[in-house]
Amino acid sequence: MSDLLKRITINPKQCGGRPCIRGMRIRVSDVLDLFAAGLDASDILEEMPDLESEDIKAALLYASRKLNHPILVA
Repeated sequence: MSDLLKRITINPKQCGGRPCIRGMRIRVSDVLDLFAAGLDASDILEEMPDLESEDIKAALLYASRKLNHPILVA
């Protein structure tokens, strides 16, 4: 799974430092927004031909890891 996360790049000079797919100007949030709009993975790949299926998996894994963090309560 860590190989998937290598597909996610963060460059402060690109897309405002937001996480992108393989250095392209396709943000993780763009992929997630398409899922939220009702597209499935094959629709997204058709909509964005530069993406690969592993990129979609990487975006989902990245989002999952970012959201799944402990919150310490004092």
